Amino acid sequence: MAKDLDKRERIVKRIARELRDGFYVNLGIGMPTLVANHVPPGIQVVLQSENGMLGIGPYPVEGEEDPDLINAGKETVSEMPGTAYFSSADSFAMIRGGHIDLSVLGAMEVDEEGNLANWMIPGKMVKGMGGAMDLVASARRVIVAMEHTTREGQSKILKKCTLPLTGAKVVDTIVTEMAYIRVTPAGLVLEEIAPGLSADDVQQATEAPLILSPGLRSTEV
Repeated sequence: MAKDLDKRERIVKRIARELRDGFYVNLGIGMPTLVANHVPPGIQVVLQSENGMLGIGPYPVEGEEDPDLINAGKETVSEMPGTAYFSSADSFAMIRGGHIDLSVLGAMEVDEEGNLANWMIPGKMVKGMGGAMDLVASARRVIVAMEHTTREGQSKILKKCTLPLTGAKVVDTIVTEMAYIRVTPAGLVLEEIAPGLSADDVQQATEAPLILSPGLRSTEV
């Protein structure tokens, strides 16, 4: 469990460095919500949740939780000064209107064309697709936050997704505990690798072929 937490911390801290002052950001259920705890100093971003909240703050400290303040994953959150509340319909109007600068989502599979599968596994119970399909179709940039492989060690970055797609050619960047990968028309470009790993290590864990960036570097931690 500690190793899993360490992986997640490395992923969300790297994604937090992609935030820019004035961004409107939607953080998906699960690991992406942790990005809220790592907003860089001096950066002002507005976090939006599809259940109708604009201005989400970090997770509350124990004892200060407000059960009426929740994100789309039904986790208790805090509010920032000026937080606004509205209907889910208004929230999706924001998303579909192209007003979200950055969407960070988890994934079960991503492929070399930037196709994303993250909403269902056939034969397993599905509670609903949530807002992912709207977010990936409408956000100005989509970052996938996920562990590089499954628990069984199988690659989650594939030549072609096998699960039902959430969106086609929608992913801009993939961030895992092993690498920072940019999706381009030419394929997946390996921009950064985790300290202690080589490009070969990352490729061995990745089904899709990787293009080595001329500026390939180690990820800062």
